[in-house]
Amino acid sequence: MIMPREKRVIQKDDIIPLDIYTKKRKELRKIIVEFKKNRRIPLGPYATFYFESYETMLAQIQEMLYIEKGGDEQLKDELAAYNPLVPNGKELTATLMFEIDNPVSRAAFLGKVGGIEEKVYMKINGEKIKAVPEEDVDRTSAEGKASSVQFIHFNFNDHQIEKFKSNSSEIEIGIDHSEYSHSTKLNEITIKSLSLDFN
Repeated sequence: MIMPREKRVIQKDDIIPLDIYTKKRKELRKIIVEFKKNRRIPLGPYATFYFESYETMLAQIQEMLYIEKGGDEQLKDELAAYNPLVPNGKELTATLMFEIDNPVSRAAFLGKVGGIEEKVYMKINGEKIKAVPEEDVDRTSAEGKASSVQFIHFNFNDHQIEKFKSNSSEIEIGIDHSEYSHSTKLNEITIKSLSLDFN
């Protein structure tokens, strides 16, 4: 179910009981896959941004509960883990994944891009907004190896939000790490979907 964006926090009451979720799972997953399609942005050969929302995080929690069947105890952990990634109305949040099938190539690449989570940005008509990594964990190890999964926030001021939602701005997303430097423009459908994440 695609919910109105006023919802900023997932609570216990939002969770569909397991027996009902099991029955509706196929249909619900189809809806969320369709919704996520417009919020996925590949960047360069390995990186993909998956922009999160109340809906994507709710779907993730439902799925974790379905798989692990940990009940209320598990739900507490899942809410603590995923609620920080529900956009707060003045930000966009994304899971950034580096997807490389070959384990040797993957290890070599991640070993070269330590600190990459600090080099992510968005531009609105050339104005740069630097991404802020999620604070829960350090995503680069002491040896300088990056994690293949990063959680990041883009914080906007009111003026930037206005420009983002205006339908007339050029918006791009990029990474400017010395070992991985790419940028791409957001298409209209993606901008429309992400615009709904703002108040």
